[in-house]
Amino acid sequence: MDWAIVWFLLLGFGVFMYVVLDGFDLGLGILYPWYQPDERLLMMNSIKHIWDGNETWLVLGGVLLFAAFPPAYSLVLSHLYLPIMTMLLALIFRGVAFEYRFKATTSKHWWDFAFCAGSSITTFCQGLMLGVLLQGLVLEEGTLTMSSWSWLTPFSVFTGFALMVGYALLGTLWLVWKTSGAIQQHSRQIALNLLIGLAVLLVIVSGWSTLLDERIMDRWFSFPNTLWLAPLPLLTAYALWRARQALMVPTKREWLPFAWVIAVFGLSFLGLVVSVFPFLIPWQLTLWEAIAPAKSLNFILPGVLILVPVILGYTLFGYRVFSGKLDSVEGGY
Repeated sequence: MDWAIVWFLLLGFGVFMYVVLDGFDLGLGILYPWYQPDERLLMMNSIKHIWDGNETWLVLGGVLLFAAFPPAYSLVLSHLYLPIMTMLLALIFRGVAFEYRFKATTSKHWWDFAFCAGSSITTFCQGLMLGVLLQGLVLEEGTLTMSSWSWLTPFSVFTGFALMVGYALLGTLWLVWKTSGAIQQHSRQIALNLLIGLAVLLVIVSGWSTLLDERIMDRWFSFPNTLWLAPLPLLTAYALWRARQALMVPTKREWLPFAWVIAVFGLSFLGLVVSVFPFLIPWQLTLWEAIAPAKSLNFILPGVLILVPVILGYTLFGYRVFSGKLDSVEGGY
């Protein structure tokens, strides 16, 4: 068995679960300015039982990267130290604002700002780091320099804002699913606009990424790769169209637009992997160069086999218990 592939799949699973689950509750914070104060209470109540559990997947992803691919962890942390620390500080302010807002009276507007700013900065930093990894780390004489600002590029900044749109779309679709009445209709209209924006941004990011390195260009546009990979963009376009149709023609299955956009994220994630595989850190480390020694992997394997099912179990249980609609008056289920 190729353990590098196995651990890469585990890492990818953890990262994708975080993007999907924490993505929509970060999106609610990004959307805060577009909702009225009474609607904001409903937004926070819709995730108050799951928001901290969703962030468990971020911890799991970091642990898997550190334990299974330590050279990659070292490169990422040393080169992206500033955006990572900024992201963590934003997450702290966001979490504190979430808890304090419910008790605040005169300072509630400040906690609203902290929740919105924390969510927005966290998402932007994640998108920025994604752009940096896709374009590749810049080395000076074969080593990374701690003072380097090479991670701050037009492409990485653009991917930061693109991810904000994607998370905001997930947030609106979560509200379409979990609420009713005026806030649901308001969310549906915002989602339709964000869906168009996401489609445009995906086209730009996809086209721009092929210009970053000739290896990405060859991967997608050389024959017969083009034939084999054509289903990915076609399926992505289909999922976007189905999400729009589900929003335009509402049905009792109000979770459908959310599910179709998750499919868009999944296909985009797969496209990212296709672009850079077998590199874990483009274009510096492959999976097999970054994988930890066998003894280390054998040591952490029992813990991962126990923890991943446990995290999945309590995540599914939490969503199952609070699976109904949010009450538009009291904000409860």
